[in-house]
Amino acid sequence: MPNFYDTDRAVAEYLLFHFAPPEVQMPWTSGPRDGVDFPVRCVTDTFDRGSLPNRLRALDLGCAVGRSTFELSRFCDEVVGIDASERFIATAQTLQQNGELAYDATVEGDLVQPLMARRPAGARPDRIRFEVGDAVRLRPDLGTFDWVLAANLVDRVPEPSRLLQSFAGLVRSSGQLVLTSPYTWLEEYTPRSAWLTRDGRRTTDVVAGHLQGFRLVRRVDLPFVLREHARKFQWSVAEATVWQRD
Repeated sequence: MPNFYDTDRAVAEYLLFHFAPPEVQMPWTSGPRDGVDFPVRCVTDTFDRGSLPNRLRALDLGCAVGRSTFELSRFCDEVVGIDASERFIATAQTLQQNGELAYDATVEGDLVQPLMARRPAGARPDRIRFEVGDAVRLRPDLGTFDWVLAANLVDRVPEPSRLLQSFAGLVRSSGQLVLTSPYTWLEEYTPRSAWLTRDGRRTTDVVAGHLQGFRLVRRVDLPFVLREHARKFQWSVAEATVWQRD
């Protein structure tokens, strides 16, 4: 069976999640409006220029269809967006090149609502490179970065410990790493033996042990809502942690 993230359904759901207006992401006034625009908030609610250099190189690891990557291009000189899904990367590249992409959002059953995803105003597509890659086995010549975002990725890879340990080789001295995750551990993505829940400790308590050379500087809760169809939504709360490299 194909990877879910390479299916038509996943592409449509994530285009809506990343680019649809808030009233489409959550049309119910009684629903959790605090969960819209999550890929934007992953940047705006965590980025702190602080001691970062004037010219910034950023990495959006697990970028999906690319909204956070586009947001980073507003103020970073170079942004690399990487995802394991070929469909997600092809979709992000289409938006980068053409500025818009039509898709169908599920209403119910086979009924759909035609929508248009548009590259956000002010984004700098000339500063972006999208590529397919395995987050825990990145190409060795990728280089290092001043700012790295891994949004909702740690619980979607088979080797989360290896992923966390790899950041020491990706984040430059005094650079920043942002991790977000609701810590939804599932065996379809990560073997139970590799889950970061050890000896009664939660994931957040285990992560620090794998980030040698990093200092936790901020922690914030980021709700997000993922629409499946017009009457079904997933509401979750990711924990975002910001880490400063020594």
